[in-house]
Amino acid sequence: MKTIIAQCLLCGSMAFGLWTALLMAYFHYSQENKQLKKTHQEPIKASSLGKNVYQKNHDSEETPNQKVIKGKSDADEPGKPKSFLADHFDHLEPEFYEEFEQYGLNAAISRRLGMVREVPDSRDKICHQKHYPLNLPTASIIICFHNEEFHTLLRTVSSVMNLTPHHFLEEIILVDDMSEIDDLKETLDYQLELFRGKIKLIRNEKREGLIRSRMIGASRASGDVLVFLGSHCEVNKVWLEPLLHAIAKDHKTVVCPLIDVIDKITLNYIAAPIARGAFDWNLDFRWDSVFSYELDSPEGHSKPIRSPAMEGQIFAIDRHYFNELGQYDKDMDLWGGENVELSLRIWMCGGQLFIIPCSRVGQVTKIQKFNDPAFKKALSWNLLRVVHTWLDEYKDNFFLQRPHLKYVSCGNISERVELRKRLGCKSFQWYLDNVFPELEPIIYTDEEEKQSFI
Repeated sequence: MKTIIAQCLLCGSMAFGLWTALLMAYFHYSQENKQLKKTHQEPIKASSLGKNVYQKNHDSEETPNQKVIKGKSDADEPGKPKSFLADHFDHLEPEFYEEFEQYGLNAAISRRLGMVREVPDSRDKICHQKHYPLNLPTASIIICFHNEEFHTLLRTVSSVMNLTPHHFLEEIILVDDMSEIDDLKETLDYQLELFRGKIKLIRNEKREGLIRSRMIGASRASGDVLVFLGSHCEVNKVWLEPLLHAIAKDHKTVVCPLIDVIDKITLNYIAAPIARGAFDWNLDFRWDSVFSYELDSPEGHSKPIRSPAMEGQIFAIDRHYFNELGQYDKDMDLWGGENVELSLRIWMCGGQLFIIPCSRVGQVTKIQKFNDPAFKKALSWNLLRVVHTWLDEYKDNFFLQRPHLKYVSCGNISERVELRKRLGCKSFQWYLDNVFPELEPIIYTDEEEKQSFI
């Protein structure tokens, strides 16, 4: 009898322990799942760009309370204020800061999101009513990367594959600019085999930088239209058709989607307001507000927006026109300034540049390391090539902002000057008068001040 009672008690204890473990596992999973949903399924809200629509060059945005992470909080050093990350994530492990320093985004959440996720449709309702022809040009999507976070890169590729009609998608061309991360080697090769031949992977034999890497990708493309994407993007629904349709109507039209924000900390997808591209006399790219009359037409928020400049990471251009226009300046280094140069060349040499609000692509707002010596040197070099090739008598407006560059060499620009003549390009004065009159020249207060600068 005692033996039976002991066996019953033992079985009861084991059953109780098993149920307790199962319940704990269930609640732990539910909590993690709830947190993950909160992280990347938050409803679309107005972007911070609505308050200050200007944004810095390319995909970086550094506000006064945001600093590049150096592996630990600034608060660890006496007399320094706490950084943006320390204020919000001081409970996280050092690994978070190390990965944020390496990738410019929250790699832990990126891994949890995996290769595929659904982002909210951020298009205006009027865009849902638009229909596009079935005989549009084909597109080659070119994505260059260097040490990109593995899952972020795969989400870029899979979003294109899943949300692009395959009869328009000629190919995706990935250009690896000498990445050093192990995941971007054999593991990436294996994952790309799942896409069944739609992807070409090119690996540079030396570090070329974004500009020359894009030219390498373009040289291998066979689609009618080249679409350049960043390596940390996620395309939205019906993103490609509006771009192809605009180029099909005029092959000298270059178009950009409206770029939504993917937050670098939470990876939430946030709808951006309609804006146009612009720049200042530093030649720093900015997002600028759109004139109200441009949105008052029957097309409303679906109307293409005439843009003085492009952000540069994401745009589409007819392949033959890209070659005719002179591609990029191959003597520029890394990246920076090439977006302003191409924008000026498009407008001044007979083309036009539009932002298409019905095309939406999200992009991670990484913090770029603008104090990196190699980048600073490349940016100065690139901007000087723009100034001496395209700004004509207005180049002093640039040097007034950056006087330390006035006597710095920009190398040989004779080939680009000859290209400008061959294309029959208009003057920078024409560009100011007809495309970007809001960029007002700097006026000297007196002749003595002007002569002292010159």
